[in-house]
Parts: sequence; C-alpha cells; structure tokens
Amino acid sequence: MNDSTKQHTDDVVAVFAEAVPNRTRPSVYPAPIGNRFEGRAKKVLGDVFGIQKFGVNLTRLAPGAYSSLRHAHSMEEEFVYILSGQPTLRTNRGDTQLRPGMCAGFRAGNGDAHQLINLSDQDVVFLEIGDRVEGDTVSYPDDDLAARKIDGQWLFFHKDGSAY
Repeated sequence: MNDSTKQHTDDVVAVFAEAVPNRTRPSVYPAPIGNRFEGRAKKVLGDVFGIQKFGVNLTRLAPGAYSSLRHAHSMEEEFVYILSGQPTLRTNRGDTQLRPGMCAGFRAGNGDAHQLINLSDQDVVFLEIGDRVEGDTVSYPDDDLAARKIDGQWLFFHKDGSAY
C-alpha cells in the first residue's frame, strides 16, 4: 500500500480531486532513479475510496517533467486521459503529441514501452488509470532496471537480476 491509503474512510462518497493531497513519496523507483521525478505530482484518487483492484491518479507534470521511466507491463494495463496541457507520448513507435481530450491505452504484455514527457512551457494534467495485478513484471528499455510486484509492493532489480 502507498502512503495515500491512510486517507481512506468508509464514509467518503465524493471529493474534489484537487483537494486530495499529493502523494508524499515522489516516486516508487529506487534512488538514484527516483530522484529524476522532480516536477511530477500525483494525487492517488482511488485510494481515497479504498479501491484496491485498480488505481486512479490525477497527475501534474511541470515543464520538463516525466510521468515515469519508459516502461512496459507484462500483466497490468494502463490508460491516460489528458485534461490540460500538451504532453509528448513516447512509445516504441516514436513520439506522439497529445492535447486535452485525447487518451491513450497500453495493453499488457505487448512490449510497447511508454511514458509521457512535458516538453512544453505549461503544466500538463492527466488522469491515469491502471489495474493492480499481483506478479506483474515491468521492463524499462532505456534504463538498467526491472521491477516485479510481490505482495502489493514493487521490488526493483538491475537487468542482470541483482537487487537495487
């Protein structure tokens, strides 16, 4: 579980998304990789309601910020919907400019690594939705990193299999 789960109560029916505090830990990536995510703020909305089978985040990227390392999941699926700003979606196929109202989805197991980058001079705000599958593995083609979800926690390894 992450730190925003502490906000959950059974009495919550609806909230203003902007009122949900940002996740206090800037990244789940190990140091020093996690230090590369200055300018990214996530509000973990699903946890406010105790949702456990999928995650919903309201994410803001300052100019120059990245949503994540470019990655591909073996079992989890992800979906993003752009609310404001113009992020660049980077996948194995290249870069695609997104704008408000556009969405993108990422199927599990297809190997198409993805990330959003804010190359503009304005903030980008988007919703990201993904399931939470135990045993999922993640590959990071641009970094010496691999991840595996065990007991609800991400464990990180170098590509040679040694622990981070």
